[in-house]
Formats: sequence, C-alpha cells, structure tokens
Amino acid sequence: MSEPVLTTRNLSRRFGAVTAADDINVTVSAGEIVGVIGANGAGKTTFINMVTGYLPPSDGEIEFLGEPLGGDGPRKLMRRGLSRSFQVPQLFSELTVLDNVVMTIAAAENRFLNPMRPVYDHRRVERADAMLRQMDVAEYRDELVTAMPQGERKLLDIGMALLANPRMVLLDEPTSGVSIEEKYKVMDTVMNVVREHRLTVLFVEHDMEVIRRYVTRLLAFAAGRVIADGPADDVLADDMVQELITGKARTAPAEEA
Repeated sequence: MSEPVLTTRNLSRRFGAVTAADDINVTVSAGEIVGVIGANGAGKTTFINMVTGYLPPSDGEIEFLGEPLGGDGPRKLMRRGLSRSFQVPQLFSELTVLDNVVMTIAAAENRFLNPMRPVYDHRRVERADAMLRQMDVAEYRDELVTAMPQGERKLLDIGMALLANPRMVLLDEPTSGVSIEEKYKVMDTVMNVVREHRLTVLFVEHDMEVIRRYVTRLLAFAAGRVIADGPADDVLADDMVQELITGKARTAPAEEA
C-alpha cells in the first residue's frame, strides 16, 4: 500500500452555531486522484480551506507526509509541498500572464519583498516559460490575463499552484465556468502533468462526467460529513448520494403480489 500523504482525524469546523465540517476522517495515499462531490454548503471547500491553511479547524488533526500541519499558513504549506488552486482563479487581471507567473515564483521563493533582488531575472523567466508551455497557454505569455478564455485561465491558475513542485495539489472546481468543449482539454492537460510528476490530487468537482473519467476514488460530502468513500461508480450508485447529491430519488422496493 502507498504511503499516506494526507490524513485528517476528527476534523471539524464551526461558525458560531453552524457546523460546516463535522468529524472528517480521510486518508489520501501517494498517487491517488481523489474527487470530492457534494451539494452547495456540504463542507467541501471548508475541508480544502482547512487542509491548505486558509481556515483553522475547530477540532481535529491534519497530517501531511506524516507530520502535523499545526498552524502553518498557505505559503509555508506550499513550501512543504502542499499547493492548491481556486474555484475563481487568483490572478492579477491588470498584469500580463508572464508577470503573474514570475511574481508567483518570486513569492514561492520567499524573496518577493527582497529589495536587493529584482522580481524578474533570467532563471525565473525560464521557469515561467516552461510552465506556460507545459500547461499549453504559452500563446498568451505577453497578453493581459483578461485576454485569456476561462479554460486557459484555469490552466494558468493550476499551473501556478504547481510551481512550488508540490507532492500534493488540491483543486477547487477546476472545470467550473468552463465550456463543454474546454473542460476535457483542461483536465487532460492537468492529468498529463499529474502523471509526469507523480502527484497526489484531491479535487472538488460538480461535473459527474469529469468525476467518472478522471478519479481513482471518490468522497461524497453532505451536511459537513463524508457519507460515502470508494470507487466512483460505487459511490455514485449509493442511495444516499443519489438522494442528497446527484438528484436521483430513492426508489422504494416493489411490493410482492
């Protein structure tokens, strides 16, 4: 069995009287591609925000590569090998694509505010260009981010999450807002990079076609809890998942004559 990369134990988060995440126990092993599904408000993004240091848990523990995360923030976790992308790409719209990538590299190196070293240098530009080619968005290198179609913006945001050479990446709805024509290009490009670098992935997704096609395992969230965990086909066939998430009502057994 592969080594655990991410482990959560009794992980919970409360906002006043509202429990957004409730006693979540999940282990993700090296090389897994784990999908996360659930209705709006089910606790999916709260879970990702806790794991990636954007939101402290109310209770419970998180381990990454066998070490507790403690109170580490997002940038420190990124340097430890845990990165994420966002449902809405976190990009500077008034800057060029290259500017965005070079600034991300500088921030990841913790030298962004070093007045003795310019943000732009030859090595950073080379790294930026390599990532843009890998994510198939190099044609937009010198364009403003606003000139990019939504699918390419998603690829850029995910590529920037990979610049820190993570062991694991968490993706929040990588195909949201993307056209039907673009969604498979986005996912195929991402999965090619995942396979090349042998990354572990956990991603939130609403598109069940994408889930069936790309995940090796599926978690279903409802009311802040994991209600099903296993192969995608098994989870999607679960009665409770169909009732609460995919919109298929349970069918009562036929009465015998």
